[in-house]
Amino acid sequence: MPTERESRLARKVYNAMRNLLEKMGVRYLEHEEELVLTCTVRGEDIPMDLLIFIHEEQQLVRILSPMPFVVPEKKRVDMAVAVSTVNYGLVDGSFDYDISDGSLRFRLTSSFRESILGEELLKYLFMVTTFITDEYNDRFMLLAKGVITLEQFLEKARPEEKPAAPSE
Repeated sequence: MPTERESRLARKVYNAMRNLLEKMGVRYLEHEEELVLTCTVRGEDIPMDLLIFIHEEQQLVRILSPMPFVVPEKKRVDMAVAVSTVNYGLVDGSFDYDISDGSLRFRLTSSFRESILGEELLKYLFMVTTFITDEYNDRFMLLAKGVITLEQFLEKARPEEKPAAPSE
């Protein structure tokens, strides 16, 4: 059960995120009792659904962007390799993939425990989520539908530079 202080801080973060979405001109739906905001934004290709959760007890902001497709069973191992390759190169956030049901989503979180999240950080969370989701959602979908092979996916997904090995 969240303390009164945790609830108050979570409400402040929820309102700050709501205000940011309004300022950015993003239309959203409020689920105020649950401290959840939902919206759909347009990227370069596929519209992206965003679910923004403010967790009182854990003192976290969590943004999820579920992919609008399910990976068919025959493509699930290929998708696991693709997701693992992409995640390895991400600096912030990650794709969550459930190989058992073929669901895939992007997730980014930030703690606000004992702190106040400013508008710039909330904007960063929103922008990184939309940028990374937009960067990969169409490629993941093409792989899931069999339009491209895993090898073709990996050609575009591998980082250009690998980190240097530590010197001995």
